Amino acid sequence: MAASTRLGPKVLLLVHLGVFSWYLFTIWSNCSLQTADRHPGLRSYGGRWKYLTFINLVMHAVFFGLCVLVDAVHSAVSVNQSRSGTPLNLSRARDFYFTVLAFPVGTFVFVSFWTLYTYDRELVYPKLLDEIIPIWLNHAMHTVIMPLLLLQMFLQNHRYPSRTAGIFSLAVFVALYLSWVLWVHHASGIWVYPIMAHLSPVGLCVFLGGASLSMAPLYLLGEKLSLMMWSSTGNQKKKKK
Repeated sequence: MAASTRLGPKVLLLVHLGVFSWYLFTIWSNCSLQTADRHPGLRSYGGRWKYLTFINLVMHAVFFGLCVLVDAVHSAVSVNQSRSGTPLNLSRARDFYFTVLAFPVGTFVFVSFWTLYTYDRELVYPKLLDEIIPIWLNHAMHTVIMPLLLLQMFLQNHRYPSRTAGIFSLAVFVALYLSWVLWVHHASGIWVYPIMAHLSPVGLCVFLGGASLSMAPLYLLGEKLSLMMWSSTGNQKKKKK
């Protein structure tokens, strides 16, 4: 059987534990900002939970926490025992979580934030936030997430579900988040991100529709990168449509 990891189980456990701790520290730092009362968004309806960036941080913390649990369970059982029952189900849950949510959503946060920031930062991250959120925390939320995802993809092979199941599940998440964004606007009269307030109704539909549709290519990108990284091991199978 071809290898599914590039590190031994104990070393992999330490790596995952380190990344999990990093995400917990980042979330704690975000929630402990002494200047949070000056952040216009944190004082409004929905607080931090209306921002995809914060939701993504929590999702990644949960994912790497799951990785720690899977590593610990696999370290405690034999190889044969890890191929069935609870250990196998945990591995499948980890793979599904990474392929369907962690990678495409995290990549979207990274790409969309820095694209808008480069074009006009006031549309996504107004300059006044520099006095509220430390630069390192901004990069922890919007930059470091990408190399950590690529590191995880490189270190551990994740089996992708069928494309239909994977993209459908991702679409459900996107629909739920868009519903939340629209509800926040309905309930409070504010848009989660400044760019939305500058768009006409038609422009807003195009923007939200384009952002939603971009998730499918990001899912396929993750599948392609995983195949490239692991094809030499013979542990990748052609995906069913």
